[in-house]
Amino acid sequence: MAMDYRSSGVDIEAGYESVERIRSHVAATLRPEVMGGIGGFSGAFDISKLKDLDDPVLLSGTDGVGTKLKLAFILDKHDTIGIDCVAMCVNDVACAGGEPLFFLDYIACGKNEPAKIEQIVAGVAEGCKQAGCALVGGETAEHPGLMPDDEYDLAGFTVGACDKKDLIDGNSIAPGDVLIGAFSSGVHSNGFSLVRKVFPMTKERLETREDKLGGRTLGEVLLAPTKIYVKMLKKLKSSGIVLKGVSHITGGGFYENIPRMLPEGVKAVVRKDSYEVPAIFGMIAEAGDVAEKVMYNTYNMGIGMVLAVRPDDAPRALEAIRSSGEDGAVIGSIEAGDKGVELI
Repeated sequence: MAMDYRSSGVDIEAGYESVERIRSHVAATLRPEVMGGIGGFSGAFDISKLKDLDDPVLLSGTDGVGTKLKLAFILDKHDTIGIDCVAMCVNDVACAGGEPLFFLDYIACGKNEPAKIEQIVAGVAEGCKQAGCALVGGETAEHPGLMPDDEYDLAGFTVGACDKKDLIDGNSIAPGDVLIGAFSSGVHSNGFSLVRKVFPMTKERLETREDKLGGRTLGEVLLAPTKIYVKMLKKLKSSGIVLKGVSHITGGGFYENIPRMLPEGVKAVVRKDSYEVPAIFGMIAEAGDVAEKVMYNTYNMGIGMVLAVRPDDAPRALEAIRSSGEDGAVIGSIEAGDKGVELI
């Protein structure tokens, strides 16, 4: 019997259809610097605007969504997972003071289902719009025999830029500085391997409405997309706030991520009662009998980013955060001591 690529499990025609379906989503993210269109061998981006910077620095970030994807598979909901992918990359670039310029995604799937690919890329495009960066390319790879037909993995990569003088490196953080926490939308994209052990991963359980969650379903809350803080950080900068340090609270929670912005000789003291921890984290801790320290070492606990500012800048910083559409609270301060985090 004559063989072709489709008989081996790879559908080239489905690939063509996927490209056509995502064209409009990609087009909605384009910036003036983007050269050419979708379908080329590479994405072209005019960097002449970097000449406006005194000492331009490129910043890059790459990440994926992790096992949060398993919930998307169970609920057959794929339109927001792309926002998570973009957020995990662009937030890291923004932490260093960078403006994300462009983004590329990579989807590996067991079987190319064009309608599903369109939903995924629509989410990626929405994330790019929220971050103000262009989706300049990507790849959808069909992996029959390596992955189940109904599953996929998603990863991304972004490049940003800033002036060297505007880099945020934490070196100026000193005792007396104030810590502001920008609120998260929930679990974001970390700790889902534990979530999946704590709660039964069935469609029925995920679609159960919970009084503790304000009547929302467990699945709705867990799949809520990761917040993108790029516009918030731009607003803080344009308001004249000096950001001495910024930490994106991802895998490793408070204990791993906050020290990444600290110089030697200072510690971050965080007051646990300074804000209301979202109910989902209490549910995780209770259902899995998870110790408090493990929770703060795994999850963002309601704080997506921690900012270190001068004491006199704190009120204006909170005002700028709220005017950007986000919210936050003063959650602690910097003290002299061994580099690390103390929760009180």
